[in-house]
Amino acid sequence: MKEDMIKKIVHEAEKSVRRAIAPYSEFQAGAALVTEKGKIYTGCTIENSSLMLSVCAENVALTKALSEGEKKFQAMAIACGTKEYCFPCGSCRQLLWEFAGNIDLILCGRKGIKKYALSELLPHAFSK
Repeated sequence: MKEDMIKKIVHEAEKSVRRAIAPYSEFQAGAALVTEKGKIYTGCTIENSSLMLSVCAENVALTKALSEGEKKFQAMAIACGTKEYCFPCGSCRQLLWEFAGNIDLILCGRKGIKKYALSELLPHAFSK
């Protein structure tokens, strides 16, 4: 992936952090998923008082893209506005694996960015 696209999706993920609704955990995250054709879908954390009904930023971005008919993806940037890197939870890793495949994950923190292939974060994933 070209450096300018990486910068663009990192920027979109960081903007999405500000839209997060996280009154219970106060952990705000944003994600930006880019398709093979370069279209970007964003998502943010959306919490519910039951917490079990809360939705992660990665899930929101992926669901938006899938609901618009997208099937092929390049990468996802994930930001949380802290100095630490925001790794996707296990459920999001599995959803991404199943619907996006072994995409690149670009994790954003105040220390910079780190890139991983999804397979590095989800060894022995469930597959069809």
